[in-house]
Amino acid sequence: MVLRKREGTVNQEQALGSAYSVPSMLSAILVQLLFKIRIPGRAAFTINSIYMKILPRDTVQNGENLTLQCIVDVSTTSRVKPKHSLLFYKDDVLFYNVSSIENTESYVIPQARVYDAGIYKCSVILNNKQKTTAESQVLVKGVPRPRVTLDKKETIEGGTVTVNCSVPEERAPIHFTIEKHDLDTKGFRQKREKTSQKQNFVTLEFTVEEQDRLLSFHCQASIVSGNRVETSESSRSELVTVTESFSMPKFNVSPQGKITEGEQLRIVCTIQVRHLAQFPEIIIQKDKVIVAHSNHGSEAVYSVMAMMEHNGNYTCKVEASRISKVTSIMVNITELFSKPKLESPTIRLDKGGSLDLWCSIPGAPTANFTIQKGHTVVSQSQNFTKIASKWDSGTYTCTAGIGKVVKKSNTVQIAVCEMLSKPKIFRDSKSEVIKGQAIEVSCQSSDGTSPIFYQLFKANNVLKSHNMSSNEPAVFKDNPTKDVEYYCIVDNCHSHTKMVSEVLRVKVIAPVEEVKLSILLTEVVETGKPIVLRCSVNNASGPITYTFYREKEGKPFYQVISNETQAIWHESQASKEQEGQYYCTASNRANLAKKVPQSNALTVRVFLSPWKKGLIAVVIIGVIIALLILGARCYFLKKAKAKQNPVAMPRLGAPLLNSNNEKMLSDPNTEANRHYGYSEDVGNHAMKPINENKEPLTSDVEYTEVEVTSPEPHQGLGTKGTETVYSEIRKADPDFVENRYSRTEGSLDGT
Repeated sequence: MVLRKREGTVNQEQALGSAYSVPSMLSAILVQLLFKIRIPGRAAFTINSIYMKILPRDTVQNGENLTLQCIVDVSTTSRVKPKHSLLFYKDDVLFYNVSSIENTESYVIPQARVYDAGIYKCSVILNNKQKTTAESQVLVKGVPRPRVTLDKKETIEGGTVTVNCSVPEERAPIHFTIEKHDLDTKGFRQKREKTSQKQNFVTLEFTVEEQDRLLSFHCQASIVSGNRVETSESSRSELVTVTESFSMPKFNVSPQGKITEGEQLRIVCTIQVRHLAQFPEIIIQKDKVIVAHSNHGSEAVYSVMAMMEHNGNYTCKVEASRISKVTSIMVNITELFSKPKLESPTIRLDKGGSLDLWCSIPGAPTANFTIQKGHTVVSQSQNFTKIASKWDSGTYTCTAGIGKVVKKSNTVQIAVCEMLSKPKIFRDSKSEVIKGQAIEVSCQSSDGTSPIFYQLFKANNVLKSHNMSSNEPAVFKDNPTKDVEYYCIVDNCHSHTKMVSEVLRVKVIAPVEEVKLSILLTEVVETGKPIVLRCSVNNASGPITYTFYREKEGKPFYQVISNETQAIWHESQASKEQEGQYYCTASNRANLAKKVPQSNALTVRVFLSPWKKGLIAVVIIGVIIALLILGARCYFLKKAKAKQNPVAMPRLGAPLLNSNNEKMLSDPNTEANRHYGYSEDVGNHAMKPINENKEPLTSDVEYTEVEVTSPEPHQGLGTKGTETVYSEIRKADPDFVENRYSRTEGSLDGT
């Protein structure tokens, strides 16, 4: 068995430090080299077991020796023991390795510390085979006592002491707790804690207070090990003697014994100064109010004529740097006479009333009295009376003096009220108000004592209230929606009843917002009957301008201005030309800056009355009958003349009638021609002698135009059709037979 020891604490730290600092790369190379070790020959081997033994036990006290043994059991067919490698780990970090043929290898940790606690294991490598032990936890209990050193053994109040606390045997982080103790008191005066992350010591500075006399400092160290905290015993430093820098302050009050008002009161605070380059500051306070102070001597003085207000607790505070010492004393003053009292039967009176004030002292001693208003003396007697004016309002006091002692009474606040004038109510503008527009109504009482309370009424209901501290107008804002009346009521401290203003009437213009057009009788109107259209609006203010339009016409056909909310357009006798769509607009002066509202559109239809339709039908039928009679007459006249004049009639170049009438009028002529034995050729030969006669053919043509009204087939009697009938008469020479014919343009049905 090979035993490896760690010599001393420093050697142990160096060994572990060097082991912990081996880079992982070097460790890997080392392991690979160990794997390449071959046992000579062809011998077989096996690792039966490996385990770790911790001596003397796995839990040791701080400073106790600790041994780690790694025991290996190897079997082989060779006569020579194989060489193997053993690797020691702490918290999975390799810190020691050795090559050996021994079954047991040891690593010694002399004087184990808290930082040696952890989880240990070892591994064996034989050729390419490796086996590792189970993990073993090692605990090190306790921490060595820390060492405490001081920078001084003597100091003065307000000074400092530097304390160094260290644990040289251990490694950081270490948590230190240092307490300041005074031998004259139980427990500690001050406690401070600090954790050192990189060093195994801390240095802290403590202030010496005025109560400190004989000090010592106790130090304790704590180290975290895994999930445990190990704490050392407390170490005590040497004693530190504290010297007083200055004494506790003392009071000296004169006169001694009973102090009466009017006597000179003197309060002195003194101290004794030691070991200070300059005097501390001395402050005398009464109820936290500084009444005297000094910083250039050993005393402070407060001197005043004694009065009752000087009764109370006085404090003397001495301060130098971090040191402060305080002493208190109670001073009692005997009263010479009581405080005077100022009285008045009333503190609020009307202008012209009686202002009465009197000043008195309980017990009625002889004294000098003065009554003042503010800083002005109004009376040097005990009483004061006058007729009140508004200038007499203010704060009154009185003073009473006996000897040197003068006392001031309570204050009396007198308010002299001048009666308010009748308030005036007015508006910011005299222009008309449009509905919804904000207006300002002002109310003002130019005379009277303020504060003044204003109330604005709207239709006998309180709208708003204002308190004014002057006679300026009170301004109220409102948004009226209809005609309204305002008035205001004012009041102040005067006993007179409230004052009421005149009534302010505000005219509110309601704009036209909605326009509606309606037909009062019917939308379908018979000709000759009346048409009545009504244009109505909402509750708008007059006068309102109503304008009636027919669609597709740019100009209105009717306009009227009215104060009513509706306007009527009346047409007594309707005609066909008045058929169509209608609409209207309405506006008043509130709509000048807005778009003029327009109504809905309505359609009016006009139809003919039955008697007119019948009359038109009779006329049309009469015209048709007349035309038929005229046509028949012409026909028979032609036929009769044809019989009387056998001479051939010249053939016309074109038919004179169209459509059905053309056929009807041409057939009888044809038949007449055939009756007399004429043909087209015969007719032509008959006309030759006329041309051969070489005498100019002169003829006069006369036309007669007749307009005939006839019904159209698709409209019946409701629509008139106009026809034009032309009658043409040709006159030849007297030697020839007169030829007459008629021609009709158009047709009875208007086609």
